[in-house]
Amino acid sequence: MQIAKVIGSATATIKHSSLVGWKLLVVQVLLADGRSPDGEPMLAVDALGAGPGQWVMISSDGKGTRELIGDNRTPVRWTVLGICDT
Repeated sequence: MQIAKVIGSATATIKHSSLVGWKLLVVQVLLADGRSPDGEPMLAVDALGAGPGQWVMISSDGKGTRELIGDNRTPVRWTVLGICDT
């Protein structure tokens, strides 16, 4: 599990069938200081309704993501687990 900041959303005209109806966020993982980026931004599936500027907890647990999506073939790796309080 990691803390990331939502920096935007992604829209796809063509996507894997398992992603139809799911909101995709562009998130930037942060270092422990809560300000410095840790690597490149990435996509995460969001079922909680997070928005730009919010901090979220994300996970790369493949099994949990497949269960959430309901498809064992989904290419998704990152999932939003929670929205952090400020």
